[in-house]
Amino acid sequence: MAASDSPALTRPPKGTFRLAGRLFPRVSWFKDPNIRLLNFYIFCLITTNIANGFDGSMMNGLQSLVYWQDYFNHPSGSLLGLFSGIMSVGSLVALPLVPPLIDTFGRRSGIIIGSLFMILGTGLQAGATNFSMFIAARFFLGFGDVIAVTTGPLLIAEIAHPQHRALLVTFHAICYHLGAFIAAWVTYGTLKIESNWAWRTPSLLQGTFNVLILAVILFIPESPRYYISKDQPEKALRLLAHYHGNGNQNDEVVQLEFNEITTSIALDKDAANKSSWLDFLRTPGNRKRLAILVAVGVFSQWSGNGLISYYLNIILDNIGITNPNTQLLINGAITTFNLVTNTFFGFFVDRVGRRPIYLVSTGGTLVAFVIWTIISARYSVAPQDGLGIGVVVMIFVYNFFYNVKSGLLGSYSTEILPYGLRAKGFTLLYICLYAALFFNQYVNPVALDNISWKYYIFYCCFLAFELVFVWYFIVETRYTPLEEISKLFDGDDVVELANLELKKKDVEHVEGAEAREIPVA
Repeated sequence: MAASDSPALTRPPKGTFRLAGRLFPRVSWFKDPNIRLLNFYIFCLITTNIANGFDGSMMNGLQSLVYWQDYFNHPSGSLLGLFSGIMSVGSLVALPLVPPLIDTFGRRSGIIIGSLFMILGTGLQAGATNFSMFIAARFFLGFGDVIAVTTGPLLIAEIAHPQHRALLVTFHAICYHLGAFIAAWVTYGTLKIESNWAWRTPSLLQGTFNVLILAVILFIPESPRYYISKDQPEKALRLLAHYHGNGNQNDEVVQLEFNEITTSIALDKDAANKSSWLDFLRTPGNRKRLAILVAVGVFSQWSGNGLISYYLNIILDNIGITNPNTQLLINGAITTFNLVTNTFFGFFVDRVGRRPIYLVSTGGTLVAFVIWTIISARYSVAPQDGLGIGVVVMIFVYNFFYNVKSGLLGSYSTEILPYGLRAKGFTLLYICLYAALFFNQYVNPVALDNISWKYYIFYCCFLAFELVFVWYFIVETRYTPLEEISKLFDGDDVVELANLELKKKDVEHVEGAEAREIPVA
């Protein structure tokens, strides 16, 4: 039976937001100077994902630049795969270091260290004199990128005002496409440069956003969750009051946030002490969570999108579009289209729901890819310009449907995980994502060189499998409180016991706050 039903809440009435099960009037952020300043800082944090998006589109663009191809002796097959894939290796090496780093030294430390490694990688890449130097540069880029790009949304979620949190975290994801948009048009512009600066310039510009974030990071507030975890609740309360309550520590929203964070930190610590990686296998609910995490991580990279993101020039070569100017124009048009559609769909995550979004996205990409494959097969038999144009059109159709779901990866994965497994689950998600990405980056050019359009059949079959999985496993969580989400996985009895423990911890920490003379609601 498909997992389609769930006890969902209605959308909060217009002009209100929900916190701890209660409704509060929305704040006009542009009229509140402290929230206005906070949102500026969050905008700077969002740029961490612009640098991430810049890379994939830039690598697409570089492959269409004659000076880059000549300088590196026209790499192809496994060598070309290594050029792109080594960045994912750097990310996989860094990923296990992220949780202990940011939990020990704070969220801002992850942004700083990640940005420094990315600036190092950018410098090496722009100044590369040989293959080995370029590969080393991309390893450092991947190492720094995963630290910055996984810490950024975490800090945004933990300092943002409750009414803005979901939208701002979603826009962090969308800004990947803003980076791709900038890179595509930068590489199109540098096509006119008649020297190796045609490819060195976009490589150098990749570090611009990391320089920006380093210039302001010390002004950005640290996470109140981090302060409470380090037994500094006074700092957390002052921070929440300053940015969310105009300096009023007794503000009702501030007090609710403070008490929720204090309670959840205690539960996190308690659950972390009791949990292990094996807990993912011990109950039916956790095994289902594990299956979903692995699936959405792999699906995010194995849906055929990796072909477009990193090897568009090979696809275009195979359908007779070989002019570098035309290839770069198509790359720019695709990234522009992706930016617009992702921004549009970002506003509908809560309005439509998770399950319908996944179904529409997966079904649409499957249909588009099948048609794309058929047209490519026909072109291989009897090449015609019209068939080549048809492939380009289907690439846009494919991207339209893929973009429907692209903002859901982080938010949905977080929603379905209980406290004790959230950090482990999120790390596991990104390990699966980057492992799938490395496979794609390394294998795709080899397969395209050897079997051309026939390789698309693999993705058609895999997308069909994705659709079946989504239908039977993805659970709707729209407007659903966390305890109700847990019931969908663990059953009512398990959740009731957890709720009793939550109430007990809540009382203990409110009493503890009063003992330390910290105001409580």
